[in-house]
Amino acid sequence: MTTVTVQLEDSKATLLREKAEKHGLSLDQFVKASIEDLLAQPEPDFEAAMRKVLARNEELYKRLA
Repeated sequence: MTTVTVQLEDSKATLLREKAEKHGLSLDQFVKASIEDLLAQPEPDFEAAMRKVLARNEELYKRLA
């Protein structure tokens, strides 16, 4: 596993700690979960292509449903 060190302004570090506590997580757990959520988001190009295909085939999908 790789360790990553990040420098933050004190105000941002405080805000992160407060948000972590609000969710009942340690700062480390909160940051890891936030990064995992960010990485799990689909790429914008994929989203656009998916919407285009769904729109183009909307009538077909309705008939098949």
